[in-house]
Amino acid sequence: MAVPKRKTTPSKRGMRRSHHALAEPTYVEDADTGEMRRPHHIDLKTGVYRGRQVLKVKDRF
Repeated sequence: MAVPKRKTTPSKRGMRRSHHALAEPTYVEDADTGEMRRPHHIDLKTGVYRGRQVLKVKDRF
């Protein structure tokens, strides 16, 4: 079993953990509808992804 020879310093531990923070999700404004959506995701309001209709839009009323 591998055992560390020296204690990890708080500085090294902090450097390792600096990449563990959660990033806030990014949103972009849709060019057609002007609504906010995730990048590289389907616009659920219109069903369009990269200029193509990929989902059928249901009427809500």
